[in-house]
Amino acid sequence: MRYIIIKDLYSVNEAIRDKEVRVIGNDGAMLGIMSAAQAQQFADEAELDLVKISPNATPPVCKIMDYSKFKYEQAKKEKENRKNQTVVEVKEIRLSMTIDVGDIAVKTKQCLKFLESGNKVKVSIRMKGRENARSYQGVKVMQDFYEGLEGKANLDKKPATEGRNIIMMLSPVKN
Repeated sequence: MRYIIIKDLYSVNEAIRDKEVRVIGNDGAMLGIMSAAQAQQFADEAELDLVKISPNATPPVCKIMDYSKFKYEQAKKEKENRKNQTVVEVKEIRLSMTIDVGDIAVKTKQCLKFLESGNKVKVSIRMKGRENARSYQGVKVMQDFYEGLEGKANLDKKPATEGRNIIMMLSPVKN
């Protein structure tokens, strides 16, 4: 498990060495542009931290806040974002130009399993020898395979010949 150290992303208190900074108060009110020392004094009086939240602005923007609370909330948000993230894998199904009807049914069934679990599917045919001269037959096999999916897949990339391969990309239909 990876944790991002937020401390490295923000300059805090004495680490802020800019001449002038734009300061935002703890309540969100704009306090104006002042020296970093003066802003640090405001933060010390409020018993809070001075955090540089936008270093690339001119002048840099600093906010008076409780840094440990801010760090905790950032880590909590990041953990929530990781939990909601879904990884889409690309599964591959290989066909041949001389595939039989029963074999296509088995491959179609497997493809539907992949699509139902939310994965993209790459369907490919590798042409050998004389098959290169009849790539249109491979494209026809691909089209028949796609029609066998009965509208349960979106065609992301139409069957196309790339060297010795014919490749088609499918993705699951969104409900």
